[in-house]
Amino acid sequence: MTDDAERLLSETATAWGFALSERQLAQFRCYLDELIAWNDRFNLTAVRDRAAMVRRHLLDSLWLARDWQTQPANLLDIGSGAGFPALPLKILYPALPVTLVEATGKKAEFLRHIADCLELNAVRVLNERIEMVGRNPAEREHYEVVTARAVAELRVLVEYALPLLRIGGRLLAPKGRDPAAEISAARNALTLLGGEISYCQPVDIPGEERRSLVIVTKIAPTPDRFPRAVGVPARRPL
Repeated sequence: MTDDAERLLSETATAWGFALSERQLAQFRCYLDELIAWNDRFNLTAVRDRAAMVRRHLLDSLWLARDWQTQPANLLDIGSGAGFPALPLKILYPALPVTLVEATGKKAEFLRHIADCLELNAVRVLNERIEMVGRNPAEREHYEVVTARAVAELRVLVEYALPLLRIGGRLLAPKGRDPAAEISAARNALTLLGGEISYCQPVDIPGEERRSLVIVTKIAPTPDRFPRAVGVPARRPL
């Protein structure tokens, strides 16, 4: 990480109420170094500039924790890819148990590698389809927070996420500038699955276009028939 990129990360995080330690800054530096080293082989990100990586990957991830009053009991990330947003949140909260779900074997390999490199404890990598994880009794209705970035439209995403959330748990779904159409299209799915939109907040990252964060809260148990079989939620959204 260049001095300018590290300064951007440190100063912005501090402004948001996150005072990063030297160890945390070193972990973020190592994260970007390894991401760049692996990227040519595994195509983990289209972003190549380090300052842009700080804005679009690290700060975009840390934003999700801005309204957390306390550390959640646990977190599951759907379609983790290169580990965003879950691993930056894990660096921010070292004691947070994190489960990363990634169906692509090479990306799962990177996730295991980077967790080892960063010496992160209580990180699990599941190389599985999310529909299978959601039907596993050991995982179902177990999580306080589920995250998913650039995975699917909201009506599909809630079928992936809500079976995994405990009552009162929240799905944090980063979206584009105006997710109103996605929110409207997800109303039926939310009713069937036991969720409701809590709020949608603007996301302001220095030097980036405004985006949004949609927060869904689980208010009722999800029927056992959800999620449907692998591939069905995306092909036939509720």
